[in-house]
Amino acid sequence: MRFTTVIPVLALAARLVNAQSSAVSNAKSGGNQGGNQGGNANTGTSTTLNPAVIQTTDNGLADAEAGQAASLTSKNNFIDFCVGKTITNGLQTQAGSCNPIAMGDIPAKDKMISAAFVSPTNNQANVPAAPENITFSVQLQNLNAGTFTNPDNTYYAAPQQIGTNGAVIGHTHITVQDLKGDINTVTPPDPTVFAFFKGVNDDGNGNGLLSATLSGGLPPGAYRVCSMTSASNHQPVLMPVAQRGAQDDCVRFTVTAGKGGNTGKGQNGNTGNTGNTGNAGGNVAASSAVAATSAAAATTSAAAGGNAAGGKGQAGKGGQRFGQGKGGRFGRPRKFTAREFIA
Repeated sequence: MRFTTVIPVLALAARLVNAQSSAVSNAKSGGNQGGNQGGNANTGTSTTLNPAVIQTTDNGLADAEAGQAASLTSKNNFIDFCVGKTITNGLQTQAGSCNPIAMGDIPAKDKMISAAFVSPTNNQANVPAAPENITFSVQLQNLNAGTFTNPDNTYYAAPQQIGTNGAVIGHTHITVQDLKGDINTVTPPDPTVFAFFKGVNDDGNGNGLLSATLSGGLPPGAYRVCSMTSASNHQPVLMPVAQRGAQDDCVRFTVTAGKGGNTGKGQNGNTGNTGNTGNAGGNVAASSAVAATSAAAATTSAAAGGNAAGGKGQAGKGGQRFGQGKGGRFGRPRKFTAREFIA
């Protein structure tokens, strides 16, 4: 081979080596950048742990306060913690499971979630009984609401994420439980039993006000309603500090038969009770008719009086549907089947 031929071959080989070296360097750089930005494509395909994300904290006992327990530690982020156990694998496993998915993004302290019920209000009385619908509304801050994955096969299946505004991406749930007639009970209700449960998978009014309507309402009784705020994959939201206010809210309320309607703003249309007065007037008139010697005439007069009084009851604001002489029908026991929702 002539010397003039060797030179181009050597130059080509050098370029190939440089290109491979540059590719490796760029891959490492891109991986680190992607990992820092939560966008490393390799995180969804690699089955090995990137050393850059291994935590280095100890068991915490070196400066622990009296009574504090030692933390578990791991040199590989507990990557094999669920070995030998039933993994969650996106399912709502009622017998229990072990979830190997990372916790994910944690918001800054000034982006922590907080909630307050708008309707019903705490200890609100006279929420109308079935068949009237009840709308539950809760105001949240610092939640990018409206992201709700399929709870049948993605339950806890991905880490918590935050949006470009720094707030958690997710949704809330509305859950209602029967307090067995005692609004002041100190007995914890059974978490497996609920009167209503609904995952709110929209962004409400776009400013944090989220609502769910219970069609057909609730039978008379005392109840507790709570929000249950979650990341996209239904896991409870994670906050950056331990000392904080709760991210969810609960209120207690009373459902009463034949009372004024709920305006949907946490205020009862008590004037709607005029309709009950109309019912009473009609009932008294009817009783007088039975006792009268001229039954037919008295009955006619009583019916007219009852209709007039019942009509006045319709003027009650927010209580119109319950001020039309219908209060008596809710005095009868009504069968109610608790609704079942999986998320």
